[in-house]
Amino acid sequence: MFPTHRPRRLRTHPQLRRMVRETVVTTNDLIYPLFAVPGEGIANEVKSMPGVYQLSVDKIVEEAKEVYDLGIPAIILFGIPADKDTDATGAWHDCGIVQKAATAVKSAVPDLIVIADTCLCEYTSHGHCGYLQVGDLTGRVLNDPTLELLKKTAVSQAKAGADIIAPSGMMDGFVQAIRAGLDEAGFQDTPILSYAAKYASAYYGPFRDAADSTPQFGDRRTYQMDPGNAREAIKEIELDIAEGADMLMVKPALAYMDIIWRVKEASNLPVAAYNVSGEYSMVKAAALNGWIDEERVVMETLTSFKRAGADLILTYHAKDAARWLRLSV
Repeated sequence: MFPTHRPRRLRTHPQLRRMVRETVVTTNDLIYPLFAVPGEGIANEVKSMPGVYQLSVDKIVEEAKEVYDLGIPAIILFGIPADKDTDATGAWHDCGIVQKAATAVKSAVPDLIVIADTCLCEYTSHGHCGYLQVGDLTGRVLNDPTLELLKKTAVSQAKAGADIIAPSGMMDGFVQAIRAGLDEAGFQDTPILSYAAKYASAYYGPFRDAADSTPQFGDRRTYQMDPGNAREAIKEIELDIAEGADMLMVKPALAYMDIIWRVKEASNLPVAAYNVSGEYSMVKAAALNGWIDEERVVMETLTSFKRAGADLILTYHAKDAARWLRLSV
């Protein structure tokens, strides 16, 4: 008879637990979101997201340097323009806030990867992700005219220095349109990280404060995915892969780890998980009240995303996680 196996034998010492650990988070997995606003010397803390700020471009550059020094390889830029209109001009204009921030960061920290969020909701006066039918107050976006704006936005961001284009509006055909626009403009080597499975989630609430992007009427359920659907996520990623996506994203992450797993199993492309604002704010609120151990909860959560299949994690915890990882070595 073979000796009885005792799993606890491999848990008896911290170093032994490290040796046999199956899933490990490193700084290479992390992407840090930043919110750019016009002006100079501006750092406005987002009330619903303690530790997260709207930053002017000079402050964005300071943050980018810190992020790079911590070993985090990439940031993703979101923009809040001075003015909004129905054509989302601030999204695609060469002097748009994301364009200015991307150029400044690449000049100051050339080895840091800059991802540009390619969406229109922060830039439209109505807060939706594209053109609306005149007089329609339901929030139903006109798909094909919006694709032209997204194409212009992606090309403008690439010209400004963005290394990766990340379309997030969930328009049908948006990857194909953006890929065509980038290729025509000479950016054949610029990859697309598609928000391929983006759900109409209540977890986005604090982000709407940070990005000033709350819809003025209606909601985004006509273009973002229903939280009850899983098979539909695979349909979405298959379409995006066929259209030329280089990486895929699942958003949110915490309540959608089954989707991360399904996407990873269905594709051989890198998969990103977005640890969104509501997930972040819940942890911060509980930590500030002394109800949880913030470091342990954050690192356990990030590990769970990787265990579910995520190759990359967009998270507002990135800087703290990088510091904790450095101290744990």
